[in-house]
Amino acid sequence: MSKGTIFLAAGGTGGHLFPAEALAHELIARGWDIHLATDDRAERFTAAFPAKKIHVVRSATIAGRNPFALAKTFWTLWQGNLDSRKLFRATKPKLVAGFGGYPTLPPLYAASGMKIPTLVHEQNAVMGRANKALAARVNAIAGGFLPDNGGPFANKTIVTGNPVRPAVLAEVGKPYSASRTSEPFHFLVFGGSQGAQYFSTAIPAAIKLLAPQDRARLVLTQQARIEDEAQVRAAYQALDVKAEVAPFFKDMPRRIAEAHFVLSRSGASTVSEIAAIGRPAILVPFPHALDHDQAANAAALQAAGGADVIKQSELSPERIAAILSSAMHEPERLAFIAEKARGTGKPNATRLLADLTEAIATGQSVENFKKGVRP
Repeated sequence: MSKGTIFLAAGGTGGHLFPAEALAHELIARGWDIHLATDDRAERFTAAFPAKKIHVVRSATIAGRNPFALAKTFWTLWQGNLDSRKLFRATKPKLVAGFGGYPTLPPLYAASGMKIPTLVHEQNAVMGRANKALAARVNAIAGGFLPDNGGPFANKTIVTGNPVRPAVLAEVGKPYSASRTSEPFHFLVFGGSQGAQYFSTAIPAAIKLLAPQDRARLVLTQQARIEDEAQVRAAYQALDVKAEVAPFFKDMPRRIAEAHFVLSRSGASTVSEIAAIGRPAILVPFPHALDHDQAANAAALQAAGGADVIKQSELSPERIAAILSSAMHEPERLAFIAEKARGTGKPNATRLLADLTEAIATGQSVENFKKGVRP
């Protein structure tokens, strides 16, 4: 028998949807029915999302200062609020949880206005704009890298860590197997839809600078935008480098686990998955992130010795080539970094967030949850 319905709301990107997906699996296992509210960008990420139903709610991004554009945006958000109220009257959720992105605004505003328990999960070390707009209204704030010891909402903030998907948990605990001289060296490069653009030019240029014997060892996997994919693949073919290039990899957790070395952006989900699996990485924060949250996320892993962090402005092809060449000849150092990264992972984050979700859904206070009271 179902315990009831819980609505999860998330923007249509992997960074927002992946932790929501992880929580959905855990709550379903505990007997809850899950519905997802998102936007129309989410199609490529939701095939594996275990929701009873996926609802596309009208939403828009608040940007710019044009009064006509802003009026249109707020009108769309208001329509999304009405959509959400209609959904909630029909499904009677016990709780609505948001995972960031502007598509969460209509459902969470509607839920709080209808006195339905609410929480938001903030994946990053710096609270995003949508969650910041909702923070005063919700019953609880769960944090991935967000501190709970300061700020205006510390009394209702719980550090849970970032939930990682079952596909990631399946790779947790697999030992790091270092690549010795003359053995294949698996190098993984990825960076999200926007963040991958820089890598599409910088990485092929860096690979070209490697010694021939190092290039011969490389087994490269690289995420590239659709518009860059053919160019990147051709560059590696010209260098006779074994490479797999694609805009999106559905089996990214497996590829992280198989990697000897990772170069990536430092979105919250990326950092959490690298840490949970435990692989050595160079993290390159996306320089155009609105709140510079990627730099803050990367700092947490760097402080533990589980990654190096380099600004994009300081990362030339020559420097990438030097870093990669050193990595290929220092297996013991990479194994040490992998172990440090694994030590920062929080594979139990999904369970803890599910505990908090159930507590708030059943009327428990954050204060009692912090004291260890569980429903």
